[in-house]
Amino acid sequence: MVNSQIQTENSQQQILIGKIQAIFFENSDNFYKVLQVKLLEADFTWPEEEIVVTGNFANLSEGEKYRFFGHLFEHPRYGKQFQAENYQTELPTQTTEIVNYLAGENFPGIGQKTAERIVKVFGTATLTKLQQDPASLSQLGLSKKQRQTLIDNLTNTGDQQQAVIELNRFGFGSQLTARIYEHFQKETLAVLHHQPYRLAFEINGIGFKRADRIAEQQQIAADDPQRLQAALYQSVYDLCHNTGDTYTSAPSVMQQAMDLLLRSRRVTLSEKQVADQLVTLAADGKIVVEKRRIYLRHYYEAEWKIAEQIKTLLQRPVKLPEKKVQAIDKLLTEIALQLKITYGAEQLQAIKTALKNRLLLITGGPGTGKTTIINGIVALFAAVHDLSLDANDYQTDEFPIVLAAPTGRAAKKMSETTGLPAVTIHRLLGLNGSDGQDNYQANENLTLASQLLIVDEMSMVDTSLFERLLAAVPTSMQLILVGDQDQLPSVGPGQVFADLLACEKLPQIRLEKIYRQKQSSTIISLAHAIKKGILPADFTKNQFDRSFIACSEHQVESAISQIILYAQKKKLNLNDVQVLAPMYRGQAGIDHLNVILQNLVNPKGTKTKELVANQQSFRIGDKVLHLVNSPENNVFNGDIGQIVGINLAQDNPQKPDQVIIDFDGNEVTYLRKDLTKIKLAYCVSIHKAQGSEFKLVILPLVNMFHRMLNRNLLYTAITRAKKMLILLGQKEAFQTAVDHVSVNRKTSLLERLSQALRVKQSQQSISLSQSSINHGQTSINEETTKYILTSQLIANEEIDPLIGMNGLKPIDFKHKN
Repeated sequence: MVNSQIQTENSQQQILIGKIQAIFFENSDNFYKVLQVKLLEADFTWPEEEIVVTGNFANLSEGEKYRFFGHLFEHPRYGKQFQAENYQTELPTQTTEIVNYLAGENFPGIGQKTAERIVKVFGTATLTKLQQDPASLSQLGLSKKQRQTLIDNLTNTGDQQQAVIELNRFGFGSQLTARIYEHFQKETLAVLHHQPYRLAFEINGIGFKRADRIAEQQQIAADDPQRLQAALYQSVYDLCHNTGDTYTSAPSVMQQAMDLLLRSRRVTLSEKQVADQLVTLAADGKIVVEKRRIYLRHYYEAEWKIAEQIKTLLQRPVKLPEKKVQAIDKLLTEIALQLKITYGAEQLQAIKTALKNRLLLITGGPGTGKTTIINGIVALFAAVHDLSLDANDYQTDEFPIVLAAPTGRAAKKMSETTGLPAVTIHRLLGLNGSDGQDNYQANENLTLASQLLIVDEMSMVDTSLFERLLAAVPTSMQLILVGDQDQLPSVGPGQVFADLLACEKLPQIRLEKIYRQKQSSTIISLAHAIKKGILPADFTKNQFDRSFIACSEHQVESAISQIILYAQKKKLNLNDVQVLAPMYRGQAGIDHLNVILQNLVNPKGTKTKELVANQQSFRIGDKVLHLVNSPENNVFNGDIGQIVGINLAQDNPQKPDQVIIDFDGNEVTYLRKDLTKIKLAYCVSIHKAQGSEFKLVILPLVNMFHRMLNRNLLYTAITRAKKMLILLGQKEAFQTAVDHVSVNRKTSLLERLSQALRVKQSQQSISLSQSSINHGQTSINEETTKYILTSQLIANEEIDPLIGMNGLKPIDFKHKN
């Protein structure tokens, strides 16, 4: 039995000293480990000689002593354990112990005699001396290999251990600890102690407020320039991502930053102090200022690159053999017979135009034949170029025609309707997901090898992703972009498809005629009426494929429950039924409806396996939504799957909690830490449903949603219904949505395209170097126009045009480290 022997500064924290006997479990992706420790000393009573210790640790050595700081806790399966929040190596302090330590297995090549010689020189301070001053080893006459062994084990390992210790102290979990150390490596401690705001700039998941808490503990002043710059950068980022704009304004940034700084620390700062740092932030190239517009550097560059890449693509015309051109009409007749369809005039024009252009945009609403056109383009392209459409005739990644979409479900739908393989854009480009700040981890030198690329659901593609896609498209490839411009724009900043369509110089086809179901679908006619700003007079009248149920916010739950029970009674597969809603909060919100529907269709029984995480209960059979892109598991943002297995740690001492989810035949295992990536999906947001279709859509709209309601949102929701649509709620809410036209996002892509595609390109360059400002007036040189950003210009909204670009043209920008 071990009694209290140790004094601690934090009376709430417990301490134990012990020798590691075994490492039961360690996660190779992070620093989490489960240890068996022989207890030597503790400040609490423990009845046994051994104890299980869990936590985040760097490389540990069995047989070595460590000091652990943390708390005893009761595991539901394994009983009491010690959860370490921090730790440190308990190095020997007696000369004999130090000699034995250095002569041990951790230091191969350092035998007993060498260890004695080292300790004879430095005494009891040996280990501290060698850690702090590795150069002192040169006086000992050791071989190069021996010196390196000592340095690696005492210095390098110590760096990692100390970094993990510090990260633990600041409350970072296993995943973030691993990501931070992987990113900064030996710089980690220096960053934490002296440049903590780099965490917010460079690591996804760490915002300004968290970095500021660390900075405050390091006694970094509230008016420190790096703090003000971090708040300004965070403000630009938040403003763009909250609105979908690719730029914002100086007054908005200033107001947001001032509020952020004050909320984080109750210290008043002058606007001039903050404005001066906005100037510095621009001069350092972290933001770009142009014509009173403030961009994150990434978006400014991305818009320029998109325009230049499209210009380069269009400069290479498509050359088809004359004999093939003359045979196109005959080939199309044969294709129509083969596919058993009759093409309309619009469709024929689109297919022919696609074949002859390097780039083509195709837009149209539901029922206008976009899928029919895609099939026709693929068949005609193959016929003209004498290509086989049998994937078995090609090596992996050599198929000449590639179909892609922004989400997994959209790609699956594309594959089902064409009979050809389709992939997500992320998978096509080999992206490892987004870090949240749009800096995708990918092979920037990737060049696609296919001859034709068709991208569907283009309205969902944001600026960052499209720039990456174009960068991989060679000038020898033909590119077809298909979508519905009236749907919701992308979740990420930008409105790429709308901006491309607005550029009259780009080849494009706008489909108007409705073909599907011989114009008999009232869902399609309703969607087209809403697109024109009309709520039909028969909106509340039940039709063969849609109906309306009037109810208040508090009646939505009951109405949906009755619909689901009726669907179950009619043996309708609930995977074909999807409830959509605009908001997460409230009685008619997504979160509440998910709980109600889960308990209705998959109630908890006495033998039901359930895992509770992130304030959600997950059960076998539950319908769930994946929230991020996980290309490594072939699962993407918006994919819907079903839980098919749950393994609880309390049932199997050798394994952690696990949830197995089936995504259309692709089974993926989630650990507890991964469950932040999923939500229940009985009800999902309209944004998350984009790119998908469901046999039956249930759409509740009530007046409490009024701030979210707009025409694009309603149109997108309705067009998710393939066969049946049930509308419920308040008619006034639907009318509000129809009347409210979404405000276009603030982007400059159209402007960049117009500049890049001018017939006569201006050769005059703009100097981006700084120049003096006299009384708020710019001095103008006949050859170049020069500007400098000042706090006065910020206040007066007179920022114009580019600064801090060091004489580079916009397209020449390179990221600074």
